[in-house]
Amino acid sequence: MSTGEVARRLGVAPTTVRSWDRRYGLGPAAHTGGRHRRWTAADLARLERMCALTATGLPPAEAARLALDETGSATPSREEDSSPVPQSVARSRSRAGTGLRLGDVRQECKGVARAALRLDATALDELLKDAIGQHGLIAAWTEVIMPTLQAVGRKWESSGERYVEVEHFLSWHVSGALRRHSPPVPTDRPGATTVLACVPAENHTLPLEVLAAALIERGLPIRMFGGSLPVESLVAAVRRTGPAAVCLWAQSRTTASRPLAQHIAAIEWGVRGARRKPVVLTLGPGWAGQTTPGLPHPPGLAEAVAAVESAVRR
Repeated sequence: MSTGEVARRLGVAPTTVRSWDRRYGLGPAAHTGGRHRRWTAADLARLERMCALTATGLPPAEAARLALDETGSATPSREEDSSPVPQSVARSRSRAGTGLRLGDVRQECKGVARAALRLDATALDELLKDAIGQHGLIAAWTEVIMPTLQAVGRKWESSGERYVEVEHFLSWHVSGALRRHSPPVPTDRPGATTVLACVPAENHTLPLEVLAAALIERGLPIRMFGGSLPVESLVAAVRRTGPAAVCLWAQSRTTASRPLAQHIAAIEWGVRGARRKPVVLTLGPGWAGQTTPGLPHPPGLAEAVAAVESAVRR
């Protein structure tokens, strides 16, 4: 494999791979002609071990020493060590440990997880950009970003106060990736705006940010109000904008309020005889078990986007 392909599989920047080669002797076991270096299956295994060790917090120099000791030196001892990587190996999922319970997920999840655990900003931004560009926003969120965020959350919940910095770091970079991907917010169209807000006392804004990005991508105007919007402010925003839809996010059941959602759904505007009300979408796990007729509860991002598009068209 090329250095770039190795870097993508590991979830690191190509410059990191070259640096490990230069500093610690973790380069290809065999040298081929030309300027481009080629990595074998044995080389990849050595680098995967390096990633797993650094993800635990071990200093790179010590991790490199252990990786070389455990997988053998970079000098090939058998002719087959320098053979090209078989297609079956190149297409398989990574074996590198992340310390996270990711399960059966896309290869990109493991790369993103490794970069987050190492607090590697450059690699993380590049991996998130590639995932969104390759799979599209909805699939990247559903199949790459969200499983990794959930795995990081489980990790710090089971480790006391450890790894909180990893979750904050990953969330911040995901938020930045969403903003960089999104085009400018479309110009308002009467009756087509969507209001997005967290319910009072709720500060988990990232799911709303990805929904906002998906709606903007489809040319739908939005008003994003973020975390913990007070009731009076939410009511004022709805009255001032006359939205087609209002998306209320609640991560916890303690913050989800059915009376609040019903109150927002009852707000009317417009001239007499043509009064309108918004479609209120209750989003997030906090609303589980609180379903109410007239208050849709889409289970995922794709369903939420479809529900907003339907509300705008009505």
